[in-house]
Amino acid sequence: MAASLLRSSPFIFTQQQPNTRAVNNGPKFFTIKATISSDKPVETTPATKHRRPADESIREEAHRRSSSEYNKFSAKYVPFNAEPACTESYSLDEIVYRSRSGGLLDVQHDIEALKEFDGNYWKSLFDSRVGKTTWPYGSGVWSKKEWVLPEIDSDDIVSAFEGNSNMFWAERFGKQHLGMNDLWVKHCGISHTGSFKDLGMTVLVSQVNRLRKMNRPVVGVGCASTGDTSAALSAYCASAGIPSIVFLPANKISMAQLVQPIANGAFVLSLDTDFDGCMQLVREVTAELPIYLANSLNSLRLEGQKTAAIEILQQFNWEVPDWVIVPGGNLGNIYAFYKGFHMCKENSGVIRATDRTVVVSTAHGLKFTQSKIDYHSKAIPEMACRLANPPVNVKADFGSVMDVLKKYLLSKDLDSKQTDHKKTLQIPPFGNDAGVKFEFQIQIHALISRQRRRRLT
Repeated sequence: MAASLLRSSPFIFTQQQPNTRAVNNGPKFFTIKATISSDKPVETTPATKHRRPADESIREEAHRRSSSEYNKFSAKYVPFNAEPACTESYSLDEIVYRSRSGGLLDVQHDIEALKEFDGNYWKSLFDSRVGKTTWPYGSGVWSKKEWVLPEIDSDDIVSAFEGNSNMFWAERFGKQHLGMNDLWVKHCGISHTGSFKDLGMTVLVSQVNRLRKMNRPVVGVGCASTGDTSAALSAYCASAGIPSIVFLPANKISMAQLVQPIANGAFVLSLDTDFDGCMQLVREVTAELPIYLANSLNSLRLEGQKTAAIEILQQFNWEVPDWVIVPGGNLGNIYAFYKGFHMCKENSGVIRATDRTVVVSTAHGLKFTQSKIDYHSKAIPEMACRLANPPVNVKADFGSVMDVLKKYLLSKDLDSKQTDHKKTLQIPPFGNDAGVKFEFQIQIHALISRQRRRRLT
């Protein structure tokens, strides 16, 4: 702040060069260079603030500025895992989901064009956009626009400023369970629809918005879903005014999972089949009708999801963690993380060959959430489930609840006192167990008595 004020001042202070031949212990003097044209008070010109007009939105401002911007970056579809000699490719503006051989497609960027700018340029550019409201760069996804969809006009982007999710220090868990001082958790679920799928859906729906403006045959966007995908799709489609269609298995989805797509105005089809059956139907329907496929077969979503990997490096001041552990799922997010890290390796030089990523798959192929339920219910065969924390079944009356709570609080108090004794007095465990129990039982009974007196009065 002081530096900026100094630069805007009409007075320029210049410190004289020290005279090394003489020693002067007296006060130091500075010359003041000033330009004053009259006896009138000096009027300083305030710094110009480039603010948009009051009646102009941030999207309109981006549209106005985009006319003067030049984009030299590009991306295209290529067959997934294609040989270097493969020449098959498609424009991102084509409606295509499979290669000629029937395999998946991948989005390939012009790495050579990106490499014309060094790593410091990209890191500084991405850092300069964090936390801003400039459209669309305030988004954690679109702040990396050149690495995501470089050719899309900012005016076509559909964004809720997703991404930029916090990374919190899991201090107690890391020290107590893993013996680690530096365990961090990237919480991608902190998003407006509650899952990381917002990162990918902003890219897919933005491209659909572009295609519709180009008068391509796209009336709506469809997906098969059991929750998160339909929530993200319906939210972004609602924002852009694009119809969304959700295929879901009947009687297998809770109303809580349906709240978002229904509230967002999606057209929901409840089908007498399982998820795989819904997936098969949506693929057949999108091949015949002008409905754009939004499931993970569409590789555009990975372009948004990969920005979470770049964001991790950014939040660590572009330092690479020793390990990155990612839940497996259907491995789409794993490949997205690979793409993000690989682009950093190619364009910024912050990734080394020794840096490692671990993929964690849940036991017995269960969904991640279901595996946690089964673990805490001790329902996974051949697993001890030592840290299981199942709910306690209690009768719905005051006495039963208080008895259970007494037992629980007593066990916690004993654990705490035993830990303190071990740390400070170094006495054997349970050394004063009887006294502790007696003292704590008096406290509990006193509490219960007060509660009962209040209920009676």
